[in-house]
Amino acid sequence: MLDWRGHSDTETLLAGFAAWGVNATLRRTIGMFAFALWDRAGRRLTLARDRMGEKPLYYGWVRGAFVYGSELKALRAYPGFDNPVSRDALALYLQHCVVPAPYSIYQDIFKLEPGYMLSLDSSNLASRTARPEPYWRVTDAVHQGLATPIESETVAVATLDTTLRKAVALQSVADVPLGAFLSGGVDSSVIIALMQAQSTSPVRTFTVGFDELGFDESPHALAVAQHLGTEHHALRVTADDARAVIPQLPTMYDEPFADSSQIPTHLVCKAARSLVTVALSGDGGDELFGGYNRYYWGQRIWMRVGWMPLALRQALGAGIQQLPVAAWDAMGRALPKAGGVARLGDKAHKLAHRLKTVQSMDDLYRSLVTEWPQGTDLVRGAGRLPTRLDDADLVAGVPESEQRMMLWDTLTYLPDDILTKVDRAAMRVSLETRVPFLDHRVVELAWRLPLHMKLRNGQGKWALRQVLYKYVPRELIERPKAGFAIPVGEWLRGPLRDWAESLLDERRLRSEGYFHPEPIRRTWLDHLSGRHDWTSRLWTVLMFQAWLAQEH
Repeated sequence: MLDWRGHSDTETLLAGFAAWGVNATLRRTIGMFAFALWDRAGRRLTLARDRMGEKPLYYGWVRGAFVYGSELKALRAYPGFDNPVSRDALALYLQHCVVPAPYSIYQDIFKLEPGYMLSLDSSNLASRTARPEPYWRVTDAVHQGLATPIESETVAVATLDTTLRKAVALQSVADVPLGAFLSGGVDSSVIIALMQAQSTSPVRTFTVGFDELGFDESPHALAVAQHLGTEHHALRVTADDARAVIPQLPTMYDEPFADSSQIPTHLVCKAARSLVTVALSGDGGDELFGGYNRYYWGQRIWMRVGWMPLALRQALGAGIQQLPVAAWDAMGRALPKAGGVARLGDKAHKLAHRLKTVQSMDDLYRSLVTEWPQGTDLVRGAGRLPTRLDDADLVAGVPESEQRMMLWDTLTYLPDDILTKVDRAAMRVSLETRVPFLDHRVVELAWRLPLHMKLRNGQGKWALRQVLYKYVPRELIERPKAGFAIPVGEWLRGPLRDWAESLLDERRLRSEGYFHPEPIRRTWLDHLSGRHDWTSRLWTVLMFQAWLAQEH
């Protein structure tokens, strides 16, 4: 072992590489990173990205030169950069609201996938024959976990508590001001409860309230903060404040990105950065412990309609869509508190559309995470690229459909959407975010918990809730999952209408040459009429158009 007396992350990694080699060092790492290592003696370049995809890393070729960086704008700065927009990747973006790894919006530029490393030397650099190789895979953790389940609920909850405490303690180490995001939901409350339990001073917590936007979780966050004794900071913002973020989005996200919760995410990051430099978040809890509505509603719905012939399901879908979104929302609010569904109207209309085409439970999942069903039909000259959602082998051997959904989400939605959204929003204001749930030991433990310790009685995160209830009373937490949405659809019919109309102008779409305008215009007019809510579909096009306008 080298005589090493360093303290920084970089010094630690370099010492590990010298002592153990790159692969063995990566297996010993915990947390987030993306790096490039140049081996001067061996004349070999190695790129690597953390296991779960918290930090980005792009690479590719520009005019024959190999380039890499943590941001696409760094690659665009390379002299003579002229890589065209990948129409195939654009079609995927329209389907998934993000450009999924390993692709980027540009031809010949790629994202290194989570848990992968790429090694290049003179033998494979020019020929482009090098292929990324995994040093750790979620799927291995899944199969190991399923093979060694924790049968005792008491042991499971105690082990989860201990493992999470260690992850939170490790990620709370900082020589700069530290805080955490608090929504008042299960995930963020668990993280902050464990932070506060191990801290000698009040933890700084942050939330954003949006009274006039029709949803506001800040009272729930305040109640949890008061119970735990944190130093709580709540920022009140208006709809105008939120809309003012929209012009910044193309620069912030560097390539088209269309999860509209990017707007409040940026605002809460900005609020936190005014007082701290590092913030912990509760991301990852939904995918690992069964938090999304689709996990416990999807199977129920499919059991009731899967037996129907397609024609009958199409009629049922049409019937659901006859009831306006507002009426479905009212029904959702009337459900018992524990089983209530926020924004039921949007979910019902989305589900109705899916019922018209899907043939299996896995089909239903893929459809639920797809916006434009065939992006290739909208993009001129686009072909079809495969994604991880097309690879049934990734979920082979995972018996329950709910667990398969969680795995697919962990492989795709989590890194490509959730972690991208938070990282770019935070980096915009120079805030470092850390995600204790994505400590790989927590991930591996989560897959040792049987499904009934995640989903129970129509509710997700059973085991995680049992940990939380040790620190926070149940009544402060039990309410429908609300998410972090803003009323973009209403804005598109109102204050954002002129902005959207300009970007969706038929002549503009034709002259730019990327889209077939007709289906986009039909969708836009249908949305304006109020007959259907096509917010997500339209936002994908609008975010590409805004990004394209900035690029040119």
